[in-house]
Amino acid sequence: MNKISCLPLLVLLAVTSSCNNNNQQSSVLSASNPFLSASKLPFEAPAFDKIKDADFKPAIEEGMKQQLAEIQKITGSTEAPTFENTILAMEKSGQLLGRVSRVFALFTGANTNPDLQKVQEEEAPKLTANTDAIYLDAKLFKRVETLYNQRAQLKLDAESQRLLAYYYQKFELAGAKLSDADKAKLKELNKEEASLSTKFSNQLLAAGKDLMNTTQQPALQTMTDRAARQKLFEASWNRAEKGDANDTRKVISRIAQIRAAQAQLLGFKNYAAWKLQDQMAKTPEAVENFLSQVVPASTARAKAEAKDIQAVIDQQKGGFKLQPWDWNFYAEQVRKAKYNLDDNEIKPYFELNKVLEKGVFYAAGQLYGITFKERKDLPVYQEDVRVFDVMDKDGSQIGLFYCDYFKRDNKNGGAWMDNLVPQSKLFGMKPVVYNVCNFAKPKKGEPALISFDDVTTMFHEFGHALHGLFGNQQYASLSGASVARDYVEFPSQFNEHWASDPKVLKNYALHYKTGAAMPQALLDKIKKASSFNQGYAFTEALAAAALDMQWHTLAPNAPLQDVDKFEADALKKTHLDLSEVPPRYRSSYFLHIWSNGYAAGYYAYSWTSMLENDAFSWFQEHGGLSRENGQRFRDMILSKGNTEDYNKMFQDFRGHQPDIKPMLKKRGLL
Repeated sequence: MNKISCLPLLVLLAVTSSCNNNNQQSSVLSASNPFLSASKLPFEAPAFDKIKDADFKPAIEEGMKQQLAEIQKITGSTEAPTFENTILAMEKSGQLLGRVSRVFALFTGANTNPDLQKVQEEEAPKLTANTDAIYLDAKLFKRVETLYNQRAQLKLDAESQRLLAYYYQKFELAGAKLSDADKAKLKELNKEEASLSTKFSNQLLAAGKDLMNTTQQPALQTMTDRAARQKLFEASWNRAEKGDANDTRKVISRIAQIRAAQAQLLGFKNYAAWKLQDQMAKTPEAVENFLSQVVPASTARAKAEAKDIQAVIDQQKGGFKLQPWDWNFYAEQVRKAKYNLDDNEIKPYFELNKVLEKGVFYAAGQLYGITFKERKDLPVYQEDVRVFDVMDKDGSQIGLFYCDYFKRDNKNGGAWMDNLVPQSKLFGMKPVVYNVCNFAKPKKGEPALISFDDVTTMFHEFGHALHGLFGNQQYASLSGASVARDYVEFPSQFNEHWASDPKVLKNYALHYKTGAAMPQALLDKIKKASSFNQGYAFTEALAAAALDMQWHTLAPNAPLQDVDKFEADALKKTHLDLSEVPPRYRSSYFLHIWSNGYAAGYYAYSWTSMLENDAFSWFQEHGGLSRENGQRFRDMILSKGNTEDYNKMFQDFRGHQPDIKPMLKKRGLL
């Protein structure tokens, strides 16, 4: 995902000298602070070798101060509002805050420690207040509104028109039209939500430090002791519900209540109706209609899979009914029986570095004509991180790509992409993007052998990276992957298809010892097994999406919810209460929606699966992997950013409205 994440995993680090300094740090920005000015490194890449924990807080606070001063200069102007003195001036504001915030997000997500967490908790409500001070400023909004109402006469180019509309909608959805009294109420709610979201994130970090941020845990697939499986599953299921300091239920119940109240102040019937205004789906009803079309097929397939698994249990005289902690263990046996496919047989052909360079990079080269060259001269924030120049087909450099693939105890779980430097022609900046994953780190001297699921994750996150790298916009706010949640997963999920493309797979699926290509028979097995267990996989994702929408369609007058009862009722209401198929994320550890910006938006993964499968069907109809096809996708989708209506962009590429059938077919549900 774009800033896609799962559960944070943290083992407290020993406090270093720089962390000790952080305890007495001043909020005054010193002249030596590395964030004070743009980095002198190529593409303004962060000078990680110069950044200390103590640098963040003063830089964040000075960044907010500078941004507000820049905004006050706009509102204090006696000149009539123009695009240049208002919209462009806003777009140029906050450069220091942007620099430090992007690096801080990386550190707190991928390389955190208690001192950074403390700064995070202290600054979250302040950052929210800073945003409110801008978007609830009546004078500033009046200038923006004036320009928006005059937009037809301004003779702006298409992207500038889009930027004006983008800012106007941001102000409108932020509450700029509210009365002063209601703005004050909204500010208090916003601050409380920011504090609680950060608290939730840190509670979860502590509660689940030894668990992947999904309900199912990878080890369940191979654990032969059923009692041990149950114990591990229940530890995962109850990680944030132990009645201790890390129990998140009171926090999330209050967050949901706050969000309903925010929506009510802004005149919306619920939070989802508010937050979907700038999305491709537009309304909760459109999301619910979409989910209703896929739930029956998905759950029917999951029930059929459950019968297959129960048959294996009965054949082995297990004497018990299938439970969630049994699913992966027996599903793997079904997979072996049906497809004669074993992960241990596959992994020797998927060595991480070969997958990256001969798979991920190779496919991008074949499609888009780009090449990659590793560089060792740029500082990194952790020894495992690698950096690559990304070159276009004409030899010019597009940007930089950082990758951080191995699991650490102080790294959030899951996988994500983000920008360290945004692309912007206005500032002459090219993109610096990164991917973060959580693959098991091999022992020193041993190869990093990964599963095909991990391979797919690498292709997925690099799809986000391509979206960021191919940004070609005047304005950073509209560039690259800065798009709606229910559109941003389209390029990443689309890129997953190339992981199993025969030409690409043959290029990177090489035995780590012999270099021999994966035998055709094994390649065929992988292809045949691609739709295996899709009923389960899709149903657990849909169940999570349904929970998200149910939480965020709560009425404004709803009381604090009993989290467990609410969850059970929500799954029953949406016909996703399959006892053997729990939601991928339970409410109490659903980091995406309580802290990572996916509130009322988790449906986006399934929605964009519809988009990408339909788009890939276009490729299949036009010859598959080729430079011509890749260039068309780059020109019409990957390089567009948020410069056009999302539905229009998709229709221009595909030739029709999104069709749900290719997704169902790919998952074996048709």
